[in-house]
Amino acid sequence: MIVNKKIHTFLVPKEISWLSFNDRVLQEAANPEVPLIERIKFLSIFSSNLDDFFKIRVATLKRLAKLGKKAFRLIGHDPREILEKIHSFVLTQQEEFNTIYAHILQELAERNIHILNEKELTKNQGIFVKEYFKKIVRPKLIPIMIDQVDRFPDLKEKSIYLAVRLSNKDSSEQAKYALIEVPTGIISRFLILPPHGGNQYIILLDDVIRYGLNEIFALFHYNTVEAYTIKLTRDAELDIEDDVSQSMIKKVAKSLRQRKEGNPVRFIYDETIPEDLLNFLIKQLDLTRADARIPGSRYHNFKDFMNFPDFNIHELKYEPFHFLPQKDTARNNILIKTIRTRDILLHYPYQSFHYVIDLLREASIDPKVLSIKITLYRVAKQSSVINALINAVKNGKQVMVVLELQARFDEEANVKWANELQSEGVKVLYGVPGLKVHSKLCLITRNEKGRFAYYAIIGTGNFNEDTASSYSDHSLFTVDKRLTKEVINIFDFFEHNYKISSFKHLLVAPFTMRKKIIKLISTETENAEKGEEAYIILKLNNLVDSKIIIALYKASQAGVKIKLIVRGMFALMPGIPGVSQNIQAISIVDRFLEHSRIFVFCNGGNEKYYISSADLMRRNLDRRVEVACPIYDKSIQYEIQTFLDIQWADNIKARVIDPDFNNLIRDNNSDKKIRAQWEIYEYLKSKVEHIKED
Repeated sequence: MIVNKKIHTFLVPKEISWLSFNDRVLQEAANPEVPLIERIKFLSIFSSNLDDFFKIRVATLKRLAKLGKKAFRLIGHDPREILEKIHSFVLTQQEEFNTIYAHILQELAERNIHILNEKELTKNQGIFVKEYFKKIVRPKLIPIMIDQVDRFPDLKEKSIYLAVRLSNKDSSEQAKYALIEVPTGIISRFLILPPHGGNQYIILLDDVIRYGLNEIFALFHYNTVEAYTIKLTRDAELDIEDDVSQSMIKKVAKSLRQRKEGNPVRFIYDETIPEDLLNFLIKQLDLTRADARIPGSRYHNFKDFMNFPDFNIHELKYEPFHFLPQKDTARNNILIKTIRTRDILLHYPYQSFHYVIDLLREASIDPKVLSIKITLYRVAKQSSVINALINAVKNGKQVMVVLELQARFDEEANVKWANELQSEGVKVLYGVPGLKVHSKLCLITRNEKGRFAYYAIIGTGNFNEDTASSYSDHSLFTVDKRLTKEVINIFDFFEHNYKISSFKHLLVAPFTMRKKIIKLISTETENAEKGEEAYIILKLNNLVDSKIIIALYKASQAGVKIKLIVRGMFALMPGIPGVSQNIQAISIVDRFLEHSRIFVFCNGGNEKYYISSADLMRRNLDRRVEVACPIYDKSIQYEIQTFLDIQWADNIKARVIDPDFNNLIRDNNSDKKIRAQWEIYEYLKSKVEHIKED
């Protein structure tokens, strides 16, 4: 049996495992079975993922690298070695990305859709682009002549730029350099050109600007004007000062300003850029060899390709998705009445998030409802949840929102929402000092025959109708007093941080969750050692907590059968003889983002089921308020088990996770092809159809 001192021998650096996950995204972009426009979207997701990876993971490793030997004691690996592996991994992925994009361009052309650059335009197309450039694009451009400014401009983290080189051929005169921000935030990245002869044409905004370069720099009389796309990624970690004299909103706002000047962590450039211009940029940006310099293709910021034009060609996209009704609400339109009779589990995106909004709207006008309390981490841009809460205040309800201002990359939006909610009379709490509030909780208090009745929503994903249409998540609607009483205690803790209750049913981080999960794993280990049936099923986004991994290794060695469905970071090594031979792991990447967290323990035949807001990571278990909720209703337990069984049977989109990062499609020796997300939809659909037949 392994001991703690040897554990790091059997741990994959989480950053490398994450890159392997992004490889699975890239596989979907390359998959000819995926509709063509959807493959372009997977390229976009890959690119966006990688941006965030450098802003957060690589930035953190660079900070740790400055600590020397202390860093190894903290994370069990040398951050400098991990950074070198990342650089090699990313360069390989970049080559694969470029190859996939080239194939997609070819397939688009076969379907008469052509992406042109500025040198491929016909005369009529050139006239169209020139007119668009003059009217729409040119007024939004602010060229900067770099030799005319005292200091090199700060490059915006989310923007791409054209680094421009102006020169005269056959002249020894030194070239001039300029910089132009590509205004993708206010102008579409894609310009659709007039169709011709059954063909559709697109030109990127980058190339529209290139087409107008001579006009922009006509003043200088250079005969050669070239432009190369560059992009800088900065450290996005917020440093929140411990200053009690400042409000949390002011602290976050100050940190957001500092983020814009964060240290560079990645510099991407067009690999055809002239050496003199590249060296000039590296010097001006003060980049060292430790900074990731990634030679890329002509275009960057592929996240914009999420909005690639589809020309209304239906076969290029997934079929439109129609939400299914929840079976227990099919006969009753009043949600409060339904929840009072039974627990309800919602499966997003197969079932609509609007059940949550409908319940909040019901509560906002129900004369018996006294108060609504809710935790918000990320909300939709046009949030119906926020609107319902404001409406509740206007109808005389007491509304309290625990709004996490430090939700990464949503900080600015959440500051705005905080101000708006407060202005409408909502009581807003800004989380808990030293902890992020990541739990997904809502509590409605109702006066029923002179007594308080409590209705709770406990979920795995955010109260966000935008992401709920593409993320696979779960929400439990319940009046079970065992659960609602403890939800009340959590909201009491938010209001009075010194009031820490004991929790018998909910697993609550940072207080009890890790300890109780390890206890549940240990129970399986003990049962296996006694020769009894023992198994564990965990569905997660990330599994990297070393203490829980040690417990899982010990369980495996005792004979516990462990199935893991993990989308992203995964530090465990499955299938190693004598260590993890009883652990199997898969990862599903498909149309919907697998986001729900579910824990199942055999428990001697009396299975325990939990849904959770938490991944099994140190940050979730030690530095966040998270909740895992037990499922007591037997019919819902059966639903969850069926959901997991279908996922485990997937042999189309499920990849085997192994220590070598092979990402091979899982072969489960079944003659039937099973695509889990499609099968789950059909399963939930059959339950509704069965009710209709009754």
